[in-house]
Amino acid sequence: MADLTHVGVVGAGTMGHGIAQVAAQAGHATVLFDRTLALAEQGKARIRENLEKGVAKGKVTPEARDAALGRLSVSAAMEDFSPCGLVIEAVPEDLSLKRQTFEALSRVCAQDAVLATNTSSLSVTEIAACASHPERVVGMHFFNPVHVMKLLEVIRAFQTSDETLARVRAVGERMGKQVVVINDHPGFASTRLGIVLGMQAIRMVEEGVASAEDIDRAMELGYGHPMGPLKLTDLVGLDVRLAIAQYLYEELGDPAFRPPQLLKKMVRAGQLGRKSGRGFYTY
Repeated sequence: MADLTHVGVVGAGTMGHGIAQVAAQAGHATVLFDRTLALAEQGKARIRENLEKGVAKGKVTPEARDAALGRLSVSAAMEDFSPCGLVIEAVPEDLSLKRQTFEALSRVCAQDAVLATNTSSLSVTEIAACASHPERVVGMHFFNPVHVMKLLEVIRAFQTSDETLARVRAVGERMGKQVVVINDHPGFASTRLGIVLGMQAIRMVEEGVASAEDIDRAMELGYGHPMGPLKLTDLVGLDVRLAIAQYLYEELGDPAFRPPQLLKKMVRAGQLGRKSGRGFYTY
């Protein structure tokens, strides 16, 4: 059976570098891959920065920081995943790209290596269908920032075996995550509920019900949300949330997921949230 002490991560961006960090901190020899070595190195630099902040706050010891970085390697060659018992894909939310990635992983990974996708809404069953031995494919939906957020949503595809599910749950718990298991369905649990709340909050701004600040404050203080739905939309990216909402509306046919015109206009104007400097708030 493939060795789960070796973990690979595809994509060194926002989610990928965070997943690689928690894997390395949990004691796994970790390979962080991106299409160029420079991008992979950028991901490693962000991990180092996160760990340094942890040391400064007294949450990470210098010894633990050095040990985690010592377990981490970077690569632009997918063949370096060959010793990995678990590879987690964290490429952009594009079904075609994810399917291509799993086809490639099937060629370089051991037949019994677990292949996981970090998708937040796409069909894990459809992604698994293009992999060899699809019973070893599963969803591992982490939350941003990965090294802070405790939840791991494990998604069971139609093909996922009981053995795969048990192995992934064990890895998630070793990473310090609270694991919930959700059957594959559009939006799973967290995204489906989060998108409904986000779209309704945007409609409230559109209708002039209240300001973005007051809507967020109501949810933070009244319901104990750590971040209001509009701040969260800015953090995730308005373009990302628009794409997910459109996908869920098409899949489920529920008008609750229909993207408001205000969201479409803001994306067309390039107001994408934190990454563009302006969304429902100015950064």
